[in-house]
This record gives sequence, C-alpha cells and structure tokens, in this order.
Amino acid sequence: MKFKNLLLLLTLAVNFSFAQNNIKITNIYGSKNSEIQNLLDFEKIYLEQFYFEGKDLKGKQYVINLQEFSDGKLVNTSLLFDGRETDYFKIKSNKESLTFLFKIADGKLKTYIRGVRFGSKKSYFNLKSDSDDYTLKDFFGNKTELNIDSNQETPILAIITPTKHADGSASYCEVVQSNVKPENLGTHFNIPHYFLVTIQFK
Repeated sequence: MKFKNLLLLLTLAVNFSFAQNNIKITNIYGSKNSEIQNLLDFEKIYLEQFYFEGKDLKGKQYVINLQEFSDGKLVNTSLLFDGRETDYFKIKSNKESLTFLFKIADGKLKTYIRGVRFGSKKSYFNLKSDSDDYTLKDFFGNKTELNIDSNQETPILAIITPTKHADGSASYCEVVQSNVKPENLGTHFNIPHYFLVTIQFK
C-alpha cells in the first residue's frame, strides 16, 4: 500500500511539473491578404506567426537558434536571438507572440524575427542546393496547437528540401508530419541539407 501511495505521489508530482512547464503554441501562416501573399510567394518569402501561452512564461526570456544539418549531422548552430541580453526582453505576461520571416533566394537563406517590442538582426546562411528546392515547414501537421516543455530546446520550424522517391516523386509534408525526430530527418529521409529553428525559454 505504501508503495502504491508513493507511486501515486510521484506520478502527481511529474504531472504537476509538466503542467507548470507546459507551453501551448498556435500559429498563423502567411498573410490573410491574398495580394500580399501572392507577392510573398513570388519573392519566395515565408511568413509565420507563433503564439505562445503558459503559466510558466511570465518572467522568462527566450533563445532562438538555427541548427544546420548536412548529410544527417549537425554541422553548425547559429544564434538568431538571445533574450537574456537584457531584462527588457523578459516576458511580461503568460502570453507572447513572435513573427518569423525567411527569404530563400540566390543561394542564401535570410532570417528575421519580429517580436512585440523588438526586431532581430538579419542573418544570412548559404544553401547547398537550388533555392527553389527549399521550403519552410512547421510541425503542426493537421493539429491546431502544439504543447512543448519550456525548459527544453524545441524545434518549431524546418527549412528543408523534399524527400525523393524511387518513382521520381517528391514530398515535403511527408518529412515534417512524420514521427521522426527533427534532428534525424536527414538520415531517415535522405535529405542532404536542411535547417531547424529552435526555441527555449529560460
């Protein structure tokens, strides 16, 4: 009986800890204005807004990284934004929103992040395939929201080339909607080069 009670207490403690650290994410992709979206598509500019909500958010800061994978291996991690630089970037409530912009053209990936009170520096990264082969994908699939642990570094976006099948067809959605861990996408789907955008709240 004592063992069962102890097990129950441990289970409750774990569930409570997860609930405290749990962050809900929702998103809006692109622009609601069709003319603006057509222009974004023509210029190969990707726009995605993320909305974060959780009791554990207030008072935290966040770090956003870009991880680069080549031939299935992590070859580089670049800092896109570090909110720990000053208390100005501390989250003031249990909600936060971020807008991510990416331009893929002329052999370069250009990144920019816009928050409620800031804009990040623009960063540039070399591509290893034709620019038209890359696209931006998130990990929502057919879900309307995701839940992450605020204490863990979590991939929220991928800039990928498609997986190619023996019959010559190719698929982007198959890659990011799989249950394969984002860091293993390259080896599992034979993708030679891709990027992951990660976020961690601290």
